[in-house]
Amino acid sequence: MGKKDVYEIVTEKIIEKLENGIIPWKKPWNGKGVATRWLVNKPYRGFNAMMLEPGGEYASKKQILEAGGRIKKEEMRFGHIVVYWHWYKVKEEGQENIPDEQASFKKMAKPFYSTVWEINTQCENMKSKFEEVEGLDFNPIEEAETLIRKYKDIPKMKTGKDGAYYVPAFDFISMPEVANFNSSEEYYSTLFHELIHSTGHSKRLCREGITDIAKFGSDKYAKEELVAEMGSSMLCAMVGIDNTTIDNAASYIHGWLQKLKGDKKFIFSASSQAQQGVDYMLDITHEEQKAI
Repeated sequence: MGKKDVYEIVTEKIIEKLENGIIPWKKPWNGKGVATRWLVNKPYRGFNAMMLEPGGEYASKKQILEAGGRIKKEEMRFGHIVVYWHWYKVKEEGQENIPDEQASFKKMAKPFYSTVWEINTQCENMKSKFEEVEGLDFNPIEEAETLIRKYKDIPKMKTGKDGAYYVPAFDFISMPEVANFNSSEEYYSTLFHELIHSTGHSKRLCREGITDIAKFGSDKYAKEELVAEMGSSMLCAMVGIDNTTIDNAASYIHGWLQKLKGDKKFIFSASSQAQQGVDYMLDITHEEQKAI
C-alpha cells in the first residue's frame, strides 16, 4: 500500500469525527474567537479554522523551539494537522510547446500538511500574542446585523411561514419570523446558511450547486449543503454566535460520510467554496495562505 496523501489523511480524520457523531465545523461559541497562527498573529481560514479549537494559538515545532519554548512531553503525540498550499503555474492545455512569454498559464495548487500545537495549553515557555481586553461590550446580534449589511448585492428577503430557503431563479431568501426559532442565535445561523447559498448565484460566484438545479440526495446537493453549513459556521464564529444546533444531524452526517468515503477531495473543495462565499459576502480578498 502506497503512502497516503494529504487528502486521504485529512479525510480520514473528518470521517472518524463524523462517525463518532461530531460535526467538526459546528462548535459552541467560547468567547475567544477563531484559532490563530501564533507566529504572525493572524486567524486561520477555511478548513483549518474549522478544524482547530476556537481561540487557540498554534505554532509548529520549529517555531516553538526557535521562540525558546518546548512542547510538553505528554502533548507531543497530540499535535493538530493544518493544511497549506503550494501554488504554481502551468501552461494551458495545448500550449506546452509555446514559448513561456507567449503562452497563457493557469494556477494550480498542491496541498501539504504540517503539525502544530496550541502554545497556551500544550507548550511551556511560550508567550501569548493575544491582548487581554476587559469589559468588552459585545453584542452578537448587533455584530450579525453589521456583517449582513456588508453584503453589497444581498438578495431580496421576505418573511414567510413555509420555512427557510433560497430560490436561485428569483434570487430571494424566505425566512420565518425570529419568534419561530428557539433563539436569536438559531435564527442568524439559519439566515447565514441561506445567505451563503445565495453567493453561488450566477451573477456572483456561479457555484455549480446553485446554478445547476441539484436534486435532493445528489452529490451536488450534498456538497452545496455542506458549503452552506461550513460558511454559516464561519460567519457564526466571526460574530460570536453558538452554532452547534443542526436539524436532522444524523441524516446530514450519513450523507456527508457517503460523499467523503467516495471522494477524498470533497471536504477540501467544499471548505474552499465556503470560504469564498464568506469572502464574497464581506467583500474581502486574501493572499493565498501558504505555510504557517
